[in-house]
Amino acid sequence: MARTLLAILRSILFTIAFYGGSVFIVIIAFIILPFSRHRLQSMARGWGMYHYCCARTFLGIRVRIEGPMPQGQVLYAIKHESFFETIELLRIFNRPAVVAKIELSRIPLWSHIARTYGMIFIDRAGGAVALRAMMAEVRRFVAEGRSIVIYPEGTSTPPGEQPPLQAGFAGLYKLAKLPVVPIALASGHLYPRRGFIKRPGVIVYRFGEMIPAGLSREEIEARVHKAINELNAVERD
Repeated sequence: MARTLLAILRSILFTIAFYGGSVFIVIIAFIILPFSRHRLQSMARGWGMYHYCCARTFLGIRVRIEGPMPQGQVLYAIKHESFFETIELLRIFNRPAVVAKIELSRIPLWSHIARTYGMIFIDRAGGAVALRAMMAEVRRFVAEGRSIVIYPEGTSTPPGEQPPLQAGFAGLYKLAKLPVVPIALASGHLYPRRGFIKRPGVIVYRFGEMIPAGLSREEIEARVHKAINELNAVERD
């Protein structure tokens, strides 16, 4: 009971600190938006660092990275269990362009900042027009030398679940012509995708072996699916 009450208190303090601070960060980002895209990208990384600082200070959550982080331009394929990693990737990677669901583009003010930063909103129900728009954005960011981040399962899943990859992943892999770095993680047991109470512990990111560009759809999907779900079968800290 005492541990649950402490977790509730820590979660309340985290929510006040992180979301309260985020309001000011978004306002500042909107002000500098017309003047400097580079500074906006730096602010995005700063937001990620602020989130981790709040998580570590108030929630007692730490991050452990296993495996070598790539130095060049790649396509990151990441397991998705919670909101935690969506902000963490801004801190860990260098200016990544991020594929996200279209629903996030409807958030006032933030969505405009996100698009300018490099968020690629995908509308799975939008047909050929939406697909062409997404492909154009992917090509632009690849040409700029930026890595691309995608959650190949399409949405966040509870710990232990291993849904099939969305069809769009193979298409993006073929279009980007970049090697893939699969990343397994375990975050949902501490920072649940639904539910207010968060708990202390270690969130693991396991960087898998780099997979070359140019493989068949069947092979790339099988290798990525296996790699990103690696931590589902092991004991978590």
